[in-house]
Amino acid sequence: MVRPVEPEPYEREPELITHHAHNGTEDPYGYDPYDDRYDDRHESAALGAEGEDPYDDEPGEDEEGDKKKALTPKQRKRRRWRIIRRVLYAMFGLFVVVPAIAFVITYFLVDVPSQESVASQQSQPITLMYSDGSPMGKIAPASGGSRYLLKPGEVPEAVKKAVYAAEDSSFETNSGFDVGGILRAVYNNVTGGQGGGSTISQQYIKKATANEAPTLTRKWTELAKSFKMNNQMSKEEIITAYLNTIYFGRGANGIEAAAQAYFKKPAKELSASEAALLGGLIQGPSKSENEAYAQRRWNFVMDQMVANKWLDPGERAAAQFPKPIPKAQAKADDAGTLSLHIRNRVIDELEARGYDQDRLHQGGFKITTTIDPKAQKMAEESVAEGMKGQTDESILNALVAVDPKTGGVVAYWGGPDWTKNDQGQDVQAHDWANVPHNPGSSFKAFDLAAFLKMGKGLGETFDGSNNRKFDAGGGNTRTIRNAGESSNCGTQCTVAEAMKVSANTVFYDMVINKTKVDPVAKAAKEAGVRTENEGGKSVLYPDLNIALGGGRTVTTAEDMAAGFATFAGEGVRQKQHFVAKLTNSQDEVEFDETAPQGSPAFSDDADKSKQIAGNITDALEEVVPYSKLKCPKGNDCAGKTGTQQYDFKDSDPASYHDRNAQTWMVGYTPSISTAVWVGGDGNKPLHDKNNKPIYGRTIAGPIWEDFMSRYLTGKPTEKFESVKPIGKDARSVPTTTASKPPPATTTTPEAPSTTATPTTPTEPTEPTETGGWPTKPTKPTKPTRPGPGTSDPLFPNGEDP
Repeated sequence: MVRPVEPEPYEREPELITHHAHNGTEDPYGYDPYDDRYDDRHESAALGAEGEDPYDDEPGEDEEGDKKKALTPKQRKRRRWRIIRRVLYAMFGLFVVVPAIAFVITYFLVDVPSQESVASQQSQPITLMYSDGSPMGKIAPASGGSRYLLKPGEVPEAVKKAVYAAEDSSFETNSGFDVGGILRAVYNNVTGGQGGGSTISQQYIKKATANEAPTLTRKWTELAKSFKMNNQMSKEEIITAYLNTIYFGRGANGIEAAAQAYFKKPAKELSASEAALLGGLIQGPSKSENEAYAQRRWNFVMDQMVANKWLDPGERAAAQFPKPIPKAQAKADDAGTLSLHIRNRVIDELEARGYDQDRLHQGGFKITTTIDPKAQKMAEESVAEGMKGQTDESILNALVAVDPKTGGVVAYWGGPDWTKNDQGQDVQAHDWANVPHNPGSSFKAFDLAAFLKMGKGLGETFDGSNNRKFDAGGGNTRTIRNAGESSNCGTQCTVAEAMKVSANTVFYDMVINKTKVDPVAKAAKEAGVRTENEGGKSVLYPDLNIALGGGRTVTTAEDMAAGFATFAGEGVRQKQHFVAKLTNSQDEVEFDETAPQGSPAFSDDADKSKQIAGNITDALEEVVPYSKLKCPKGNDCAGKTGTQQYDFKDSDPASYHDRNAQTWMVGYTPSISTAVWVGGDGNKPLHDKNNKPIYGRTIAGPIWEDFMSRYLTGKPTEKFESVKPIGKDARSVPTTTASKPPPATTTTPEAPSTTATPTTPTEPTEPTETGGWPTKPTKPTKPTRPGPGTSDPLFPNGEDP
């Protein structure tokens, strides 16, 4: 018997004509691209060496018994893993090998800037110009002793540890960058948290290159330079260079300058507590005067020092927040003839926009301000003229003028730049234009804005009688008095008449029973009064004293000028600002705000906002002549005076009962809004040159009048545009005469409080005299403007007419 011949193990079945054997492309070695039996094993391995069925890899058969071209499951699995392996190899090369090579190349290409070169970069002057392009002055960089560069070994341990705790606790051990910190920064960015991942070395490089662009290129080179810096310099050299160049606020670059600016001492004498404050300010140098922020950062640094065993827990428990010297006492950079108050307002505004003084010096920036040189000179001359002959040394003053069309501050006077301290030393004086005071009756304009927003009109009537009693809550009553006999406008007093004579009882009634408190505060904010959370200093305290501009409600002269500018601008609010344009040393424009960028203030509907502002203007127009103030010939003016009464003390002379502490005149034309404040530093019983009480119309008023006359002389005359009355028209209500003053009563008017809730501002007024300034009649050319006694309604507030 002949034994059957077994086919060769690798003999193939007949193939389709599309296979290699039929198209002339058969591999002479029998290779089939669909056969993966050699994958992942040695060529000499016998079939089935891995314990597999030698026929598992054979293609399946189709319905006619022919071989399929499709891969088997095992073949597909092997091919899939082969693809995955290749992708992983590619990713490893792309994300590890290539970056490593690129990092090495970058490492050898970059240089680490020296601290001397950084200090030199920080020494470019900042140039300021007036709105017309003429030179205003320059801010020179800190120099001399305040720019002394410490040497390695001269930085106190307390300072180093405080800065480590604040900025980079792993500084002594990291290689220039902290992977954990970078990952935390990424997480914070994704989740909306705060905190970066930069080490002290990276921060130094960023400061040295003056490049803070959030780009991968910048971050990449920063990492390479930081790593190189740690290879070339000791940790002591790095921390010294860092502390010699980092910005601490108050114009202080470097720890030595900062120690002088905040504590008037050299850096070597700083305590751990003082060092913790300075270290905490590195993240927010522009917030150096924000005590809440400074205390929060100080607490954080002190706690981190304890956590890292750099500070004894007992010393931490006994530590108290160190009080820096007032900023006004810190030595100012030489700014030539530039007003320090204007300079500080410009720098503060730019810092809020991310351009701190250090960055401005590094870039050699040029700042075009909104200050008009002619208007500034006029403001200073008007204040000097108005204060001539005054003998009360406690009287202070401020004047701010704002362009309603742009929001730019065109003139700014906050008092003299320098004053003497208790030791007789020259120190920077307070900027009284940026210090909040009780606005008194000038705040009634915002009461009126809230009232008009309700749809109520100037013709609404209230009981304007004197010494009215109001429910103060808790079973208590409060007696509100008017400023004088002429302020008693009868039991059916229109809001327009009440505004003209400044009847406190009407506006207090309006706020307590109609508008309520919060809408008044909202209207003030909409107009331009900025509270602390909006970058300002004004306080709109939520109690009924806001109706009369008293109590804890305080505003700055700048905010009052800006708020009334919104009325002048027909209800369009332009944010007040000092910087019109910023350019770098190459004349590249960083930003330009010379064009108007306002929006409707009191309503989303521009026409409605305009109508509200126009009705307020109608009411305030009547106040100017009633207060015996003149508007420049041919122009329309509107405004409001204000007075806050002195808080009488039991030890005071009886004559102090009628003294006042703060006075205002705020008014405008279509092209300029000006606020003048004349008052004292806190609660002071002020008197004029005749030893009489001062009022809004007696000193502040004439200063306002003089400035407006100077400013508008030679300019085209301006008229307010007529608007339709809101609600009840004041002209439809018969004009009532002031009621006769009530007979003497045992009920005394409310006196100013000595607590946190001062009394309502009051100021006696004089009845209109025959030879005095008559009330303004209705203009025939403006039929919608109310006549005497029919101007806009304003809320009750203690103030002079």
